[in-house]
Amino acid sequence: MELTPLRRGDAREWARVRLDNQAWLAPWEPSAPVSWQDRHTPAAYRGMRRATAHRARAGTALPFAVRVEGRLAGQVTVDNIVRGALRSGHLGYWLDSAVAGRGMGSLAVALVCDHAFGPVGLHRLQADIRPENGPSRRLVERLGFRQEGMFRSYLDIDGDWRDHLAYALLADDEPRGVLHRWRARADRRPDR
Repeated sequence: MELTPLRRGDAREWARVRLDNQAWLAPWEPSAPVSWQDRHTPAAYRGMRRATAHRARAGTALPFAVRVEGRLAGQVTVDNIVRGALRSGHLGYWLDSAVAGRGMGSLAVALVCDHAFGPVGLHRLQADIRPENGPSRRLVERLGFRQEGMFRSYLDIDGDWRDHLAYALLADDEPRGVLHRWRARADRRPDR
């Protein structure tokens, strides 16, 4: 597994992965006035990549592609970064169902958290997750995120206003790093 910038040449592969994973991803994705197919074309990728690159240059986003065995398998982004006294960002991620359950999502998120807390200098990362999304909740909980509350009718997701649980991780919560926590948990897994 590796993290890379979002590449210009990923448009077709991104569209294919997103289209193949509609049933897996759509329940957790923002509502849109256009169909899933129209939102996941190579042209849509290029627009998303340009907008994300603009936010990255402005210092308000950290976008990463997740690659497993060399192929695009997801994204992890820290967005809505605020500097000053807050030094915080919102964490978002998605993963191809074909690689889910192998620890790749947790590893990718751990690496991004360490980057955000280390060189980027953030103090807090927040992940807002629908209560029904058990796999995503378990992912952040395994990495040390703590549930801090619930936002009622917080985001327009999959066609309706949905409640979200607010999870947060502080740089001080994992002084040895989130990757260290991930490795310690991976070493204790019975299949090792």
